[in-house]
Amino acid sequence: MMTLLDRYIIRQFLGTFFFSMLALCIIFLIVNLMETLDKFIDQKISIETIALYYLNFLPEIIKLLTPIAMLMAALFSIGKMSNLNEITAMKSGGMSLYRLMFPLFIVSLLITGGHLYFNGWIVPASNAKKISIERNQLKKEEATSTLYNVYLRDATTKNVIMNNYDGQLKTGAGIIIEDFGSEIHPRIKRRIDAELIKWDSIGNQWIVIHAHERILAEDSSFTMKFISHDSLPITLATRHDDIIKLQQKPEELNFDEQKAYIALLERGGKNVRRQMIEYHGQYAFPFANIIVILFAIPFSAIRKKSGLALEIATAMVVSFLYLAFTKIGQNIGFSMDMDPILVGWFPNILFSIIAILNIIRMRT
Repeated sequence: MMTLLDRYIIRQFLGTFFFSMLALCIIFLIVNLMETLDKFIDQKISIETIALYYLNFLPEIIKLLTPIAMLMAALFSIGKMSNLNEITAMKSGGMSLYRLMFPLFIVSLLITGGHLYFNGWIVPASNAKKISIERNQLKKEEATSTLYNVYLRDATTKNVIMNNYDGQLKTGAGIIIEDFGSEIHPRIKRRIDAELIKWDSIGNQWIVIHAHERILAEDSSFTMKFISHDSLPITLATRHDDIIKLQQKPEELNFDEQKAYIALLERGGKNVRRQMIEYHGQYAFPFANIIVILFAIPFSAIRKKSGLALEIATAMVVSFLYLAFTKIGQNIGFSMDMDPILVGWFPNILFSIIAILNIIRMRT
């Protein structure tokens, strides 16, 4: 059961957390605005559009700054209580360091759960709107719904080639579809050349237009059957939505869409190790909120006349090293023969062990 003391600790922590988050976001937005202001002026962007741009940029900022705000909240709220001898009074009343950490550990778990959902589904939606403004208003990229030179490995024995694909019309041109006998012995057994391919949204299937189908005999005679079609429904594992994902940046895709996108690339024979590491790294990142709490509280809870500043500085350095190592570790893992899940979660595992050992060392 939550005691009055638990509520007091949580209130002190959350007050500092929200203030830190607000201050960090304002600083980040001001710095970014100063860097981007000339582009807004050159493109004659309205104040309403600028406000909308930063409104959609804000979730990405919150995503990145939440662990830092958690660190600052733990250091300053617990550090303040230590300086006021409140921690000493709690320990005199029989409260151990573990009991002191418990309410903030529960809070960090709840924030981590919310942060995970926020990063995985809210941030990508806002990023898509922000990138749309960059493409259409700031002209950072050419806005187009057409993909050119599309090469898809629809299955291990099927290739699909398109000269171009219009995402708005759901139509591709210059189509070649090749079926092979097996993955081990890739002898072509069927080929379709078509002027167009269209996605039938009602029937949820592809239809090729003005198609010429060649079917090679399965025996060793190499005889071929030639069939012309005005239209021909065909079955592909790749859907229209899958092709549209190829136009999007990874930061525009939520966790479910990223998983489907990686599966599409893997089915096409592409090495998806980098994408898998980044995917699992994104799942692991919100747990930084818990780890920085485990680092910060033991350091800030100990009151020393000459050592408090050093202890807090040490906690901040170690915590920021963890945040940096989450990216550095991924880059190192790209070239190592390790499971992508392990690479994505390795910084969390390593620094969790260090944090727990530090708690044991400073348990009093």
